[in-house]
Amino acid sequence: MAIESVMKTRLESAMELYHFEVKDFTGRHLNHKLHDGGFHLEAIIVSNDFEGDNLIQRHRKVYDAMGELMKHEIHALSMKTFTSTEWEAK
Repeated sequence: MAIESVMKTRLESAMELYHFEVKDFTGRHLNHKLHDGGFHLEAIIVSNDFEGDNLIQRHRKVYDAMGELMKHEIHALSMKTFTSTEWEAK
């Protein structure tokens, strides 16, 4: 998936990634009246750069890395953010 590659590149330029995966749920939203294009994605992002950050701070780091993708290509992004220790404890 091309969007996954773009997202990973942007995240890697902003933080050190330990694990990254994306699921595309765009097909579930194509018939919604409010759907105006763009991907509906769910991401798991694991980075020790999240150490000491609360959930809002972690999500802000991801949104900052995504930049203008959040205005055009990505319509909705659900994310789960973990440090490597949190991820390995799952």
